[in-house]
Amino acid sequence: MRGVNRVVLIGNLGKDPDLQFLEGNIGVAKFSLATTETYKDRSGKLISQTEWHTVVLWRGLAELAQKYLHKGSLVYIEGRLKTRSWEDKEGNKKFATEIVGDNLIMLDKRHDGSAAGGPIDGLEGLEGDIPLEDDGPERLPF
Repeated sequence: MRGVNRVVLIGNLGKDPDLQFLEGNIGVAKFSLATTETYKDRSGKLISQTEWHTVVLWRGLAELAQKYLHKGSLVYIEGRLKTRSWEDKEGNKKFATEIVGDNLIMLDKRHDGSAAGGPIDGLEGLEGDIPLEDDGPERLPF
């Protein structure tokens, strides 16, 4: 990975991908992604903090996301940060920071019991507002 604005996220989709086609039949999909960090505070109590991110995928990745991903899907996303700005109707400047994904690995389990992206392990800290299936230890492919 090059550049200071590169990100890697593992999280769950907050909604189904919204696929639209721009001029020239270029697909763009957008969805929210929840990442959760779990840690113990000084008293030993488990604390979970969920962050929400907006992910944007283009062309083939957009169509792949629309076809195979749905609310709750577990995914690995690599991409870059992109901040957009605009003025609202009242003339106030607004900003949005999004993750423009260029690599996507689906981590959901297939119905045959194997993982879609390969064996999975080490998903500690992803428990949170979006429940994961508890099928025992899983392995990440990296």
